[in-house]
Amino acid sequence: MANQRPALDPIFHALADPTRRAVIGRLMQGAAPVKELAQPFAMGLPAFLKHLGVLEAAGLIHSEKQGRVRTCRVDAARLAAAEQWLAEQRALWQGRADRLAAFVESQNPPNPPSE
Repeated sequence: MANQRPALDPIFHALADPTRRAVIGRLMQGAAPVKELAQPFAMGLPAFLKHLGVLEAAGLIHSEKQGRVRTCRVDAARLAAAEQWLAEQRALWQGRADRLAAFVESQNPPNPPSE
């Protein structure tokens, strides 16, 4: 099955890493400077900036520099695109599971109570 939404690939790639998911989780609370975002992680700033670069390349975050401070904010619309795809997949598989359950039940009708 061909991928019909190649724009989702970078989003899911970005979300595959726990550090990047944690950054998105923090940014859902509001914009934050890079220094504050990097503080909870046990890594150097250059490594952390690579994570931000992946998030920015995927369109999940945007940053702007004012003076010496770079502030990041989440792009909720890009995140919603991934959530919409997941909801569609969930509905598809739920429907399949329901049809399978109905088929199994039709093949094995419950036994009537014996007297």
